[in-house]
This record gives sequence, structure tokens and C-alpha cells, in this order.
Amino acid sequence: MRSIRARTLFLVLGVLTLSLSLISYKSYRDAQHEIEELFDAQLAQTARLLAGLVGREMLERERGEVQAMLDEALALQTLPGGHGALSLGHRYEGKLAFQVFDEQGRLLLHSASAAHTLFSRLLAEVPAGLADERLIGYHLLELEPFRWRVFALHDRVDRRWILVGEREDVRGELAGKIAKRSLLPDLFGLPLLALLVWLAIGCGLRPLERMVGLIRARDPNNLAPLLLAPLPRELEPVMAALNRLLLQLTQLLERERQLLAAAAHELRTPLAVLRIHAQNALEAPDPADRDEALRQLGGGVERATRVVGQLLALARLEPAAVQLNMTRLDLAAFLRNELAELAPLALAREQELTLETSGAGGYELRGDAPSLAILVQNLVANAVQYTPEGGCIRLLLEADADSLRLRVQDSGPGIAPALREKVFERFFREGAGQGAGLGLSIVRRAVELHGGEIALGESPLGGLEVSVRLPR
Repeated sequence: MRSIRARTLFLVLGVLTLSLSLISYKSYRDAQHEIEELFDAQLAQTARLLAGLVGREMLERERGEVQAMLDEALALQTLPGGHGALSLGHRYEGKLAFQVFDEQGRLLLHSASAAHTLFSRLLAEVPAGLADERLIGYHLLELEPFRWRVFALHDRVDRRWILVGEREDVRGELAGKIAKRSLLPDLFGLPLLALLVWLAIGCGLRPLERMVGLIRARDPNNLAPLLLAPLPRELEPVMAALNRLLLQLTQLLERERQLLAAAAHELRTPLAVLRIHAQNALEAPDPADRDEALRQLGGGVERATRVVGQLLALARLEPAAVQLNMTRLDLAAFLRNELAELAPLALAREQELTLETSGAGGYELRGDAPSLAILVQNLVANAVQYTPEGGCIRLLLEADADSLRLRVQDSGPGIAPALREKVFERFFREGAGQGAGLGLSIVRRAVELHGGEIALGESPLGGLEVSVRLPR
């Protein structure tokens, strides 16, 4: 379910339905038990009442008169015009019965609905006869097509057996009616309860709806923090996460604006120089002047290409764009491959480019190969650019248990201690370099992505030493 309200309503109604079902079932079982206890008590009470009424002092003629009255009551119930009599009775009368026997098993008195087979069936269940004390008490008798619950009482003083019984379906019918009447309010009340729960959940989710409405109504260019008060405790983490995301997005857009503005500024001059060189080549009457203008044009294209390449490398290492693929790398072998590609730059300026390794153990670490390649290329390219022709560039790779350290040393002019922190800023150039001032900024970003450290110092060769520590 995509709707929080629908999901919550489904869970709440499911719990309520299950709970009400269990409660109703327990109530039904308790009611059934209490009804059976009540009916059993009524059977015993009726039997004792009959024992007091039908004693030894009651004459045969009196018993006959009582039996005639009972038979007349049965006749009134069965007559077509007996509606008046029925209105004073109850439809369950025919499902209740009693019988009175003497100790010889002779039927002395019985209700209109009782049959002599009731006592016979009881004697069949307890074959020891009237002397068996097991006859006293409650019994379940099968008299087709019904089952009877019978209470047998033995009056030892008057030597009478009193049997009072009722059909089992009477109890089941009453228990069913009680259960139905207890369940009907639940069945009819559940839709009303669902509506009330739906409205209550909607009221509880109103702060969330206000937040959704506030976000939908907001201008896409508005990245200011969201303000919603009063704010429920459950929505505070959501609001904090959204505001943190808006702040990061604002910072990212600001960095992109700064980068685009600086890139436009840095590219404006090289492009203007290219246009001038191209115009000079077109207008030069002397072939030598035209060749010089074309040579200058080629150099300008090379410088513009370097600036664009550094801008692309910096954009590739931005937090929103970088996707690191950390794998196991042998940094020594990796450096050899990179230096093999960069060697022509040093050879063109007759510079010596070497790699030395030291330290115990191997040179493996977990790193992202593309960003490490950008790091090495910028360090070596900067060293080649600022080292004079015929100079020396040396790379030292040192290993310890926790990290690897790469030192790039050159014999160039170096950087003054006061400017060593400033050179990491974008587009800052020290001296008459041909770059855009992005090399060390790119290197530091690549080092940060690997959780490492970078520092500038004095090189034993007389120039600058760039020290990079990368954790394994």
C-alpha cells in the first residue's frame, strides 16, 4: 500500500477485528457456560419443588386431578382457538418436561410434554436399577430426534423419583441468540468505527499533509530551509533531513556557479589570444611571420586544452558527480603504468623522470583507479611544467603497515612557505605557469576522497616536494 493512511487503517481495523472476534468468542463461551449452569440449577430447583408437592400424603384422586389439569393445558395449546392460552405461555414449554415415579418404577405424574420413555432410557443408561445411586444427578439422554438434559432426584422420605429434563437445543438456541445479539453491534459498529478511525488518522496525519502542501507550493528555485510550526516529534528528523539536503544542494549549486564563473574568466583570455594569433596568421604577408603566428596558435590551443582538461577533472571529482569504485591496487605497478604515459612530457623538456620504492611489505591498497590516475597526472604535469629544461623529477613510494606515502620531488623554483596553503585554492597560480591554477586543487580533492593527507615541503632536489599519504 502506498498510502500511510490506508496502511494504518488496514492494520488498526485488522487488530480491532481480531480482538473483537476473540473477545466475542470468549464472551460466547462464558455465556454458554453460565446458561448451562443456570439451567442446571433450574432443573434441580424444579425437581426439589416437585418433591415437596408430590408427597406420600397426596391421594391417588388428587394426583389424577393434577394430571388431568396438565393434560388439559396441553390440549389448550394444541387447539386452533387456543391463542389466548398460548399468549399466557411460552413457546419453550413443550421443550421442558418432568416425571415422578415411585420406587417400583410406576409413573405417578408427568408434564404434558413428557413421555414415559424418559425414565426407561435413564434405566437403560444405568442398568443396576433404581437402587443404583448413580441415577441421582445430571444425565444426557439420546431420545430421537433430540438430546435431553435430565436431572434425577431421589426422595428417600417419600420414596419417589423425580426426573426433570429439557431439550439440549433449547440451550443452544438461547446461547446462539445471546451470541448473535452480542455480535450484531460489533458487525454494525465496525463500519462506523472504520469511519471514525479514518477521520482520526487523517487528523493525526494533518501535519504531514501540511508539510507536503508546503513543499508542493514552493518555488523550484527556492532552496531556503523549510519552516513548519508546530512540528510533531515524528516529523522533526524528516524536516531536518530535508533542510540538510536543501543546504547541501545550495552549496553544490554555489560551487558550480563559482566554477562556471571562474572557468569563463579563465577561458576568456586563452580564447582571445587564439583569436589574435589566428588573425595574425591570416593577415601576415611574410611566410616567416605566418609560421610564427601558427606556432603561437598551436601553443595557445595546447594551453586551452590543458585548462579544459583540468576543469573536466575537477568537475569529475565533485561530491555530487564522483562515483568511487574502490578495488585492490598495486600502487607501485600503477605508478609505473602512469609514468610510462607521462614520460614523453619529460623527455620533450629533456628532464629526468624516475620512480623509487622503499619500505617493507607490498604496495597494495584499496583505491579508485580513475581518481588516482588524475592525482598522479596532475602532480607529474605540474612538476614537468615548473621544472626547467634538463631538470630532475623524482617519485618516491614508501610503504608501512597502515598507509602508503608518495613523494613527488622536483628541481624547480619551489613555492614559498607563505603560499603553500594558498596554492590549493582554485585558479591560483604562482609564477608564470601555463596552467589554470587547478592542479593542486584537483590533487587535494582526490586525496580527500581516499581519506588521505597532502602536504607541501622543501625538496632535496632544490624545488618543491608534494607528500601524499594514502591509507591502505
